[in-house]
Amino acid sequence: MKKTGAWLVRYALEQIGVRYTFGIPGVHNTEIYDELNSSEFIQPILVTHEGSGAFMADAISRTSKSIGTLLIVPAAGVTHAASGIGEAFLDGIPMLVIAGGVRSDSQFKYQLHDMDQHALLKPITKQTFKVNAQAEIIETIYKAYLIAITGEPGPVFVEIPVNIQLYTGSVEDLPTYKEYCKLQTVNHVPFPFASLDEAVELLVQAKSPGLFLGWGAVDVTASTIEIAELLGAPVSTTLQGLSAFPGNHPLHCGMSFGVAAVPVATKAFSECDCLLAVGTRFAEIATASFGVTVPKNLIHIDINPDVISANYPAKVGITGDAKLILPELVKRLKLKLEQTKQNRENRLQKIKSEIAKNKQTYTEEWFQHDSKDRVNPGKFFSALRSILPDDGFVVVDDGNHTFLTAELMPIHKPRHMISPTDFNCMGYAVPATIATKMANPDKPVVGIIGDGAFLMTCMEISTAKRNQVGAIFAVFNDGELSQIAQAQQVPYNRKTCTVLGTTRFEGIALATGAEYLRIETNDDIFENLKTAWNLTQEGRPVILDVHIDYSKKTRFTQGIVGTNLKRLPFATKLRMISRALVRKVTG
Repeated sequence: MKKTGAWLVRYALEQIGVRYTFGIPGVHNTEIYDELNSSEFIQPILVTHEGSGAFMADAISRTSKSIGTLLIVPAAGVTHAASGIGEAFLDGIPMLVIAGGVRSDSQFKYQLHDMDQHALLKPITKQTFKVNAQAEIIETIYKAYLIAITGEPGPVFVEIPVNIQLYTGSVEDLPTYKEYCKLQTVNHVPFPFASLDEAVELLVQAKSPGLFLGWGAVDVTASTIEIAELLGAPVSTTLQGLSAFPGNHPLHCGMSFGVAAVPVATKAFSECDCLLAVGTRFAEIATASFGVTVPKNLIHIDINPDVISANYPAKVGITGDAKLILPELVKRLKLKLEQTKQNRENRLQKIKSEIAKNKQTYTEEWFQHDSKDRVNPGKFFSALRSILPDDGFVVVDDGNHTFLTAELMPIHKPRHMISPTDFNCMGYAVPATIATKMANPDKPVVGIIGDGAFLMTCMEISTAKRNQVGAIFAVFNDGELSQIAQAQQVPYNRKTCTVLGTTRFEGIALATGAEYLRIETNDDIFENLKTAWNLTQEGRPVILDVHIDYSKKTRFTQGIVGTNLKRLPFATKLRMISRALVRKVTG
């Protein structure tokens, strides 16, 4: 049979369950866009910038069962999208990136958008493909999808030259994705029974075991709850894995566990002698600049073998999918612990009580902080948590607000809080909030966004308006790039290029068609949050301008400043302190 390349692309994307594509049409992909316009299953979404499109695709993969998919022009579209592709790559998020390509049948050089896209994307994708004929399209897309979702997930790139999209070519058959999968050889990894037995022994013998969970544990919450309760163990998470354990569970302690963690985590893990770490790389943010103390009895489970012992040596390292390993670990723990039930129950009740008390103390500390004429973050998040249902989604950007959210906003369900982490892109939350709402239209979605990050991608709210996406974009407005401004204040005693000045966000609401509300003081919080929710239920995006108080530093900021200062050579430390003191006197 004869089919155009564009038709075959549409067929393959429908087979793998793509719901949305994000991008901008151009001369090298418009044929595919025309085909998708006829699809009953796929909605192509026009974005204002391909970088936003990549963040949207990332959010689709994090918050739904569909894979986030980009459909972009070559060269400029690829470079614009690179930040979002890189974020997905370092965070382990599956993504399908489809770009047009210059004509592969042309005799001419220097075609428009002519560049080696594969060399550019190689460091931030799992694999790249270039289609050479119509007959290759279906299998290539199926293969790219399979690579993206298996092992440690990540983005995969497919280039389809414009002439192959446009012209018809011979195709022998149209296999379904299920038929394709049946033909693939599956290499079964031996199950780590011996290592599991060793892990069980370490956990049972430990006096103060603890759990540390990353994004790789986000789909095994039932197992991690059982393990924590069997052991009477406190649980902390990485930033990216914040939703991997319910924030309203009595063993939940928050993000990280060292000096930069909230007091409840610092205290609960202070005597930890055996740590079960699942789906975490022990990367810089998760460890607060590698400032945590990890016990020698570390049990490290991750799907990527390169992660095991990369930063902290594991006593037991287990490579594999947590969805397969954790249920087996639960079974073996139950058998081993059958005879010590009463002792464990006493420990469990004691640690739950201590965690509850320390959480309450930290909340009161924030409530007692005088925010003067600004909004107290503790009171804002308390009100937000009371209004947001358990199945509501929270999307955060990169900045000071990220760690306020991590410390003050408990997340109750897996995959219901997402954030840029290891690549750490500012500008993530506006587009990711839009896509999260698209993927979950019947659930409330709120973005928590610093004003600097908001300015990067705020015009994408016009996409939300055009598609009747009712979500809240809560902008923490203080006129600075606060996370860096606070870090500058101690060593430099000045703020260089971190002061934003005043932005009239109501003007952005007018330009994008969004509703605008302002929370000026603590008295405005509850009423304006409620009004915002009501507006979103009518399919209207809302910019919520929060006059935030950042004067009280997060535990994360305090902790990493202390950790990094300790590492500096004495001479450098002395020079920085002297410089700051001189500047304080002289201005």
